[in-house]
Amino acid sequence: MSPELHLQMIDNRAIELRKEAADYRRARQAETARKSRSTGGHRRSLFGKIIPA
Repeated sequence: MSPELHLQMIDNRAIELRKEAADYRRARQAETARKSRSTGGHRRSLFGKIIPA
C-alpha cells in the first residue's frame, strides 16, 4: 500500500471517529437535558424558592 493511500485512509478514519464522538456527545447531552427536565429542574418563581424541587 502506498504511503499516500495509507495516510488518506487514516485521515478518513479519524474524520469518521470524530463524527461518531460528536454524535455520541450530542446524544448524551440530550439525555441529561431530558432527565433534568423530567425531575423538575430549577424553578424560577417565588414558589420555587419556597418549595424545594
